[in-house]
Amino acid sequence: MSSFHWGRTALLGTAFALTVALSACAGGSAGTGTTAGTDAEPAVGGDLTFALANDPISLNPSGTGSGNDTWYVTRQLVDSLLYQNPDTNELEPWLAKSWEANADATVFTFELRDDVTFSDGTPFTAADVKGTFDDIIAAGPKSQAVSSFVGYQETTVLDDYTVQVTFSTPNSAFPNSTSSVPLGIVGAATLAVPYDDRANGADVVGTGPFVLNTYTKDVETVLDRRDGYAWSPASRDLDGEAYLDSVTFPIVPEPAVRTGSLTSGQVDVIGGVQPVDVETLTASSFPLVSRGNPGVSFGEYFNLSRPIVADIAVREAIAHATNATEIRDTALNDEFNVGTSILAATTPGYADESDYFEFDPKTSAKLLDGAGWKLGDDGIREKDGTRLSLVVNWITNFGPNQTSLELLQQQLKDVGIELTLQGGDVPSFLEKQTSGDFDISWQNLSRADGDVLRTTFSSAAANTLRIDDPTLEALLQEQLATGDPAARADVLADAQERIASQYYQIPVHELTSILATQPDVGGVTLGADSRLDQLTGAWTAAE
Repeated sequence: MSSFHWGRTALLGTAFALTVALSACAGGSAGTGTTAGTDAEPAVGGDLTFALANDPISLNPSGTGSGNDTWYVTRQLVDSLLYQNPDTNELEPWLAKSWEANADATVFTFELRDDVTFSDGTPFTAADVKGTFDDIIAAGPKSQAVSSFVGYQETTVLDDYTVQVTFSTPNSAFPNSTSSVPLGIVGAATLAVPYDDRANGADVVGTGPFVLNTYTKDVETVLDRRDGYAWSPASRDLDGEAYLDSVTFPIVPEPAVRTGSLTSGQVDVIGGVQPVDVETLTASSFPLVSRGNPGVSFGEYFNLSRPIVADIAVREAIAHATNATEIRDTALNDEFNVGTSILAATTPGYADESDYFEFDPKTSAKLLDGAGWKLGDDGIREKDGTRLSLVVNWITNFGPNQTSLELLQQQLKDVGIELTLQGGDVPSFLEKQTSGDFDISWQNLSRADGDVLRTTFSSAAANTLRIDDPTLEALLQEQLATGDPAARADVLADAQERIASQYYQIPVHELTSILATQPDVGGVTLGADSRLDQLTGAWTAAE
């Protein structure tokens, strides 16, 4: 029986999740991608060493960290009210044993488990949910979670194990947001520490299956198994504490070094496996864990505050000069989908908008000619003494990014557009996004809900792309206010069509997350957002 009710109508699972086919990379398992490197029974004890590409930056669950590598660690420390099943995309109970929403998606009521404790021994109650949510609101832009609370009014404790969250405007994406790491519940001891002082994780008290032992910036994070953990989501079929004694996350920035560390036996699991290494790892019998990422696809995102790309003719010309298939085939492989919309195909609410992005350099040249951009002697176009030269902001943490952008650089040069590639680490990228020091950003964002469009493009959110489009804004807010899943999918389709027709983004490829493990490691899985799930069921048979 469903544990969720929308208004007076009982719905199976979540009102927002549509069942989708999930893509997997060559050599990986389907669905959650549980490793199957050995037929042995799960072993109790031992340390799992999991190499990450980036330092977490912040172990405060709702803080701003380095993306996936941050959440890989913090997911082990905190649980969420709901769990999104990666096989069905449906929302299921976790810390909340049931939940319901009113008809207009402004009031959400959660009935909580009464058998959960925090790592400091204090009981988990409705007051902790209220404290966590109010803390995020108080942190404002310091928290990556605040965008989930648009229209937030209050959280009310109805009794020790019932809590109600009220919004002044509809927020149909909120239940999905409660399954995410940034909305993971923290205890009163954490909330007593100033928000800015929690990054090192020493004061993070959660209900998760692991606790922090040590964090050494840019070196490693060590977690220990928490005694007494017994509340994994039911669909994970895990009855109690983690098998592992501890998990160590060393920071290994270079992809080739991570791969070498795995093949030489120095580590048990590596994240961020590069496509170029997939065949080698598979041939050498290192199991892969892979899953196509939902959310917004990798591609060219335009900063509309910059005069050149503020012209839709230029953006459309860039779309027709971009050969996405060539980039995918060169930088990745055919297990990574070519982008056909701002949303990846695994995202609930996806709509195919590929007709807007046909590779056609002749059309691109005509558009640029019509916009007054004439070829210069060096092959780069000019207009009124200004070169058609654009700066691309990108992150260096994914190897194919550079190959993709260097190929894009050549494709656009063929029609007279010059690209300068401005690469850097995550903090550098975020700083430039905030300052607006770019024309195009190369980015993506994984989230298993179409509301990712709002957090990326809404003028009421961070709006690093400086978009001012009332038509798009109305659609982004309408999908948030639409509880019926079919109706919401229609609105999301309209929003995708608007983004495509205005060329606010040019999709190039979708992301597939790939981990690799030793053959004697089991139980490492990816969640619905294609990020590392809790390691409660992970184990290693290595001595």
